[in-house]
Amino acid sequence: MIWLTWRQHRKQVLYTLIALAALAAVLVPTGLAMHGRFEDTGLKACLAGLGGESLIAQTESADKCQMLAHEFQQKYSSLSFVAVLFVILPVFVGVFFGAPLVARELEEGTHRFAWTQGVSRTRWALAKFGLVGGFTLLVAVVYALGVSWWFAPLVAAIGSRMGYLAFDVQGVVPVAYTLFAVALGVFAGVYQRKVLPAMGVAVGGFAAVRIGIELLARPRYLPPETLTYALGSSDLVNPAAGDWIQSHGIRNGAGELVLPDAKIGPCPPGDSMCSRDIQELGTGAHNWQLYQPGDRFWLFQGIETGVFLALTALLLALAVRRLSALS
Repeated sequence: MIWLTWRQHRKQVLYTLIALAALAAVLVPTGLAMHGRFEDTGLKACLAGLGGESLIAQTESADKCQMLAHEFQQKYSSLSFVAVLFVILPVFVGVFFGAPLVARELEEGTHRFAWTQGVSRTRWALAKFGLVGGFTLLVAVVYALGVSWWFAPLVAAIGSRMGYLAFDVQGVVPVAYTLFAVALGVFAGVYQRKVLPAMGVAVGGFAAVRIGIELLARPRYLPPETLTYALGSSDLVNPAAGDWIQSHGIRNGAGELVLPDAKIGPCPPGDSMCSRDIQELGTGAHNWQLYQPGDRFWLFQGIETGVFLALTALLLALAVRRLSALS
């Protein structure tokens, strides 16, 4: 079974290795350039000096960090569009590895050859799933490590690695997304029994699950925290804390949100307009934000990885069960 599986999928392995080499040709030079500039401009040391508190006092050092971070973002912001491609990369692996894995055998009838040669259906399935899954795991780990390293300076300059794009291409979750995509492709292939429909189901199902969990579940893994500080205060939201700000605005003394997506302060010396705005909002008005602290990054990564690994195991179990009932 090992030799047969290799013979069937060696072209896919070759194409995958070529794709990884092409990916490395893009990531390595641009990543080295970003990391070099991140250190040479002093931005790395500057952000490290701000600490991890969500709110810090406005200082010359903090202003310098903000200026350096803005310049860094301006220079490399176009690379964020490249990162979008990495978000959808796992689904391509699922489509081209998972969907044809069983669907092509069932569509062409070649599965009967193995099943009539003394190989049980369970052994046949486990051999194919195990070998392809092991190779996929290796590819996903290499991809996740490479992209995490590449994207780290830009994420640090932006100020939050828990945001939607940054979170999705860093840490361990890309590995779980890839394994889930392959399992979904296998599951779709077993039930559709044709390659093209299985690919379509895999793409649609992956998008639905990923978007649903990202928008509905992830913000609620843990209750968000709130932060309040005075209008016109010299305090700043710390860009080095990495907090995921889900909502912010200005609340009045009764706690009502009167100006969403806004804040006042720090007020420049002698700015009468800023002072007048504060007076008009009345006593007790304050800046407010709802956020997930940046130090929850790895906890959220673990939770989401566990969710997708559980879905992966469920899909593969259902696929094996379905195979045992096929004629």
